[in-house]
Amino acid sequence: MASTQPELIRTLVPADRPARYENPPKYLNEALEDAERLLKYASEFGVSIEDELRDHILHARAVGVVNWTEDVAASVLASLSKLAARLKPITAESLKACSDDGTRPTVRRYWIVAICLAIVIVPFSLASFIAAAISNTIKADIAVANDLAVKLRAQVGPPDNAGTAPKSGNQTSDTLVISELQQYATVIRAIDSRTRQLNALVLFAERDPFERIRTDQKSVHQKFQLPAGLPDFAKAADDRTNIYQDVRYFAQSVLDDVSFFYGAITACLLPVLYALLGTCAYLLRTFEQQIATRTFMPSFADSARFLIAAIGGAVVGLFNDFVIGQGASIPPLAIAFLVGYAVDVFFAFLETMLQTFSRTAPAPHAASTSGGGQN
Repeated sequence: MASTQPELIRTLVPADRPARYENPPKYLNEALEDAERLLKYASEFGVSIEDELRDHILHARAVGVVNWTEDVAASVLASLSKLAARLKPITAESLKACSDDGTRPTVRRYWIVAICLAIVIVPFSLASFIAAAISNTIKADIAVANDLAVKLRAQVGPPDNAGTAPKSGNQTSDTLVISELQQYATVIRAIDSRTRQLNALVLFAERDPFERIRTDQKSVHQKFQLPAGLPDFAKAADDRTNIYQDVRYFAQSVLDDVSFFYGAITACLLPVLYALLGTCAYLLRTFEQQIATRTFMPSFADSARFLIAAIGGAVVGLFNDFVIGQGASIPPLAIAFLVGYAVDVFFAFLETMLQTFSRTAPAPHAASTSGGGQN
């Protein structure tokens, strides 16, 4: 019976008729779809394609995959190979990925990442900027108040025990003292006001020394304003100094808290977030370019790039301002963004530093030779 089977096949299938696929492989239909996708792109953008390639693809679709012969399959695969070489770097997979169904998940993912980063970065950056500005102003006001306290003590001396120390009698000197007292009181009020604002940024970590009178405007006025008429310069200056000591202690305590909390955020957290934001900007820009050129391909390497950017941002946070030449410098947060945007440049910089250290390090054999000579 085995000997009669080939004869039966030869009887049913003529020798001049190519055999058809009984169960066409799945990749043949995928190859035909890829070839049609490339052919459609070439037609839309005016890329010249040989008539033979076009006819092979159209004929394969006309007869259907289930009716394919070996010759039809070979012609489709050959046409696909030639189209891929002609349209490179555009591929059938990139054209499929650039469709609406392929780009929508990618755009949605980038949007989610960018929005999440913005939700964290914007409040922390804004709070850090405000805290730094208020802190610098308070430090400058404290320096001014310290100088005024010394000047007034030298000019009016300590207060009289009876509280009746006279004025100097010199109109010019009295005017100068009154002006300095007014400035002294103004600076104290400014320090107190800005310190309360700064204390809110650290969630009121420090207790307000004047908390009991804050709700009573009359008591606050009597506490921080100069007495009417300034009957005693020395006593007015001494009262202001006593108030200033409490205000200064409150301010310095809040400044220490701000330096601790926001210093840690600025040095450790924000560089990482800005590096991730830089990576997001790079991927969005690359995505836009690849969509325009129809070369976009989803890649799992994007996740690895975010991880590398986070590591780079954490490393950048360890450095201070970077000098780029002629006295110009870039703050660490800007460097962190650039690191995330151009990860390859950052690692090239690290490799250059390692090569520099390797050249400056003494060779082991040289050290052993010098040690042997001394013996």
